[in-house]
Amino acid sequence: MLPTEQRNPNTADIDRISTLEMVRRINDEDKKVALAVERELESIARAVDAAYEALRDGGRLIYCGCGTSGRLGVLDAAECPPTYSVDPGMVMGVMAPRGRRTTPRPGGRTWSASI
Repeated sequence: MLPTEQRNPNTADIDRISTLEMVRRINDEDKKVALAVERELESIARAVDAAYEALRDGGRLIYCGCGTSGRLGVLDAAECPPTYSVDPGMVMGVMAPRGRRTTPRPGGRTWSASI
């Protein structure tokens, strides 16, 4: 299992600590993101350059994913035409089917207090 899919031991008791401690821990975890991105700036720049060249030459950007990552890809693709005035076919989002609804059932709860 990927580390991003595992429980984070630093927040295992997040439901039993004060609100201030909770937001401190979330902030501490968020700080790690910027440092991780910083370590990969050269790779990210190469990827951006490659994507730019492909788009310039008539290519497309296609997000593929399932679950939350798939939904975020679809959302980002939907925002590109109005935000950046690009052709709607330039950026696409594709979600892997899982046999589940991607939106809550009408009138149904999206969470459970027993979880």
